[in-house]
Amino acid sequence: MNWYVKTFNELTVSELYSILKERVGVFVVEQTCPYPECDGKDNKCFHLFAEENNEVIAYLRILPPGVSYDEAALGRVLVKEGYRRKGLAIEMINRAIKFIEEEMKLKKIKISAQQYLIDFYESFGFKVFSEGYLEDGIPHIDMIYEKQARS
Repeated sequence: MNWYVKTFNELTVSELYSILKERVGVFVVEQTCPYPECDGKDNKCFHLFAEENNEVIAYLRILPPGVSYDEAALGRVLVKEGYRRKGLAIEMINRAIKFIEEEMKLKKIKISAQQYLIDFYESFGFKVFSEGYLEDGIPHIDMIYEKQARS
């Protein structure tokens, strides 16, 4: 398995196809949630993904400040069925936080998390800061991560 962080223009056609295939498979088909998956933001994002046998098995996109929120953001977080519960999501979120802090030199990250994942995101230091709401018929909550100064 190999991990990558690429801009939109660095993605190969095969990588982009595999990413979009998995995103539609999870968010549209598996979650039975028809919505416009291609939202015009991908070309402004970093794409963090793991590949195995030329297939994307874990993915998220990192949105720079100003694309969705004032802060950097994580979105479209997924692990392909069959690879879940093996620690890939934990490794991926840690890699994303490290990239945002070290490469982008940013301290705040916002997410719109599905409510059932609150404990998962809190384990990385994200904190709930909104009331719950429905997004495409799925309960969500806004959460924020802020890098703490080391003493």
